[in-house]
Amino acid sequence: MRKALRWLLTLTMLIGTVSAASAASAATAAGTDATDIKERLLSVPGMSLVEEKPYTGYRFFVLEYTQPVDHRRPSRGTFQQRITVLHKDVTRPTVFFTGGYNVSTTTPRRSEPTQIVDGNQVSMEYRFFTPSRPDPADWSKLDIWQAASDQHRIHRALKGIYSKKWISTGGSKGGMTATYYERFYPRDMDGVVAYVAPNDVVNDEDSAYDRFFAKVGTKECRARLNGVQREALVRREALSERYEALAAENGYTFDTIGSLDRAYEAVVLDYVWGFWQYSTVADCEQIPADAKNATDDEIWTSVDTISGFSFYTDQGLSPYTPYYYQAGTQLGAPTIRFPHIERKHVRHGYQPPRNFVPRSIPMRFEHRAMRDVDSWVRGNARQMLFVYGENDPWGAEPFRLGRGARDSYVLTAPGMNHGANVAGLVEEERALATARILDWADVTPSAVEENPAEAKPLAKFDRELDRRDIRRERTLHP
Repeated sequence: MRKALRWLLTLTMLIGTVSAASAASAATAAGTDATDIKERLLSVPGMSLVEEKPYTGYRFFVLEYTQPVDHRRPSRGTFQQRITVLHKDVTRPTVFFTGGYNVSTTTPRRSEPTQIVDGNQVSMEYRFFTPSRPDPADWSKLDIWQAASDQHRIHRALKGIYSKKWISTGGSKGGMTATYYERFYPRDMDGVVAYVAPNDVVNDEDSAYDRFFAKVGTKECRARLNGVQREALVRREALSERYEALAAENGYTFDTIGSLDRAYEAVVLDYVWGFWQYSTVADCEQIPADAKNATDDEIWTSVDTISGFSFYTDQGLSPYTPYYYQAGTQLGAPTIRFPHIERKHVRHGYQPPRNFVPRSIPMRFEHRAMRDVDSWVRGNARQMLFVYGENDPWGAEPFRLGRGARDSYVLTAPGMNHGANVAGLVEEERALATARILDWADVTPSAVEENPAEAKPLAKFDRELDRRDIRRERTLHP
C-alpha cells in the first residue's frame, strides 16, 4: 500500500515537473521568461532602473548603466550612462540605436530598422551629454573609441538577454557613431544601417561642399536663399540692434563665442546650409523672392526660422559642447565659401568648433582618426548600409566602399534632405535595402508585424529631429 502511494506521489511529481517544464518552454517560445524582463535587466551588474513607461505593444525602460570613464583604465572612476530599452520579445532581433547626442526618455519611438525587423530597441545616450557625464569631466576621455567601447560593454551586458541578431543604427552623428562602433568592434553587430553619416576624411579640404551649394536644388531657389543671406549681413547694424534686444529680454550671453557680432554672423552664415539640411525645394516658396526689397522683419524672420538666433548664445551652445568638442578634436568640421557675398560684409567667416567650446576645455585636433575609419570602411565593411539624401549638405562628403567591402551599400534618396531614410529610396533600392536588413536580422518578411500608422510619420519625425538637434551640428557633420 505504501509502495503504491509512494509510486503515485512520485508520478504526480513527475507530471508536475513535466507540466512546469512544458509551460516554461511554451513561455520561452512566446518570448517571455520565468523571470520578468525588468528583473532580468536589473540583474545585469551595474544596471539600475530610472523608470518604466507605458508604450503600446512594448515595455519601455529608462535605465542607467555604470561605465568606466576610461575603458583602458577601468579602475580610474565610473559614471552613470543613460540608456533606454524598448522591449518587445526576447525571441526578436534587437536594434542598437544612438543619435550621437542625448537619448529621449519622454517619447519612445522605434527607429526605421526597428520597424523593419519588428524587434527590440536599445538606445544609448552618448557619453558627456548630460546627465551621462563624468564628474569631474576629463574631456580627453571623449573620443570615438571610448564611445564605441561604451556600446560594446552595453551589448555584451545585454546579449545574454537578447540573444538573437543585433543591428546597429543611427542618423547623422548617430550614423557616424554606428560606423565607428563597427570599425572598433566588428564582431558585435550582425548589420549596420547608418543614415546621413558625414565622412570628413581630410578636415582642411572642403571643396565638396562648395560644389554642392553651387548645384543643389534649382537656380531660382539658390538665388532666393543667397539673397536673404547676403541682405542679412548688409543690414547687420539694424538687425543686430534687434538681436541685442532679444538677448536682453531672454538673458542671453555670448562669452563662449566671444561677442554678439560673432554670434550674429554665425547664425546668418548657417542660413543656406540650414535650409537644405531640413527643407526641400518646395519650401523655397516661403523664402522672400526679392531680398533687397524685403522688410527687416521679413529678413529677420526667415533667418531666425531656419538658423535660430538663440543658438550661438551661451545658453544655446552649452548642451552641444560635447559635439563641438568632438568636431574640433576628431570628427572634423566643414568650411564653406560665400561667393555671393562681398568680403567686406563677412567679418569672421565660418567659425571653427574651437569658438563654440569654452576656453577652459583644451582641444587638439587628431588628423588620423577619420582617415583610419574611412580606410577601414573601404576595405573591411561587412553588411553595412549607408543611406544619404540627395539635397543634404552633410552628404557632400559621404562614406564610400572599396573592393574589400562585402554585402555593403551606399544609397541615395532622391530629393531628400538630412532626414533621408530607406522609405525614401527609389523602389528597387528600397527593396534591396529592406531585404538586406531583414536578412542580417535573420527575419523573414512574413514574420514582420506591419504597423503602417507608425511607419508613415518617419519623414516627419526625421525633420522634427533635425529641427531640434541636427541643425545644431553646423560645425560637425551630421
